[in-house]
Formats: sequence, C-alpha cells, structure tokens
Amino acid sequence: MLALAAATAAHAQTTYQRYGNTTHGSDGTSYQQYGNMTYGSDGTSYQRYGNTAYGSDGTSYQRYGNMTYGSDGTTCQHCGQTITCQ
Repeated sequence: MLALAAATAAHAQTTYQRYGNTTHGSDGTSYQQYGNMTYGSDGTSYQRYGNTAYGSDGTSYQRYGNMTYGSDGTTCQHCGQTITCQ
C-alpha cells in the first residue's frame, strides 16, 4: 500500500500490518483500500495510478519493488504483509 508512508510523522519508525483490505499501524492509524483508492483514519485519502499514489494532503508516494519513497522524504520497506516506514 503506497499511502502508508503518510502517517510516519517526523521520520519516526512505524510498522504496519495488512489484513485483507485494511492496514493497521503501530502508531494507531489504519487505512482501508478500495480499488485504486485508500482512505486513512486521519481523514486523508489517496488515489493510485500505476506505481504512484497521490494524497489529498498534497503528498505523493512511488513504489519501486519492495521500497516506497514519499515526496516528504519518507522511505518504506515492504516484506510480506509487514511494511516498515521511517
């Protein structure tokens, strides 16, 4: 899920676990994915086109292989159902 990096404020490490279409963060956030849209518990939504997700807050995230890079400097590593961002 490309949009997860958005919840990682000030580059603190956050771990996410995905269950079906819902992803839960160690920081208490959650995200639900429906098609190419993702909705965060913080009210932010993301629309995905190819390997890039665009957030309603102006951020964007690009995924290359098992890594996601955010326009805010966030980096995430994907390993199975676990995603670690900082």
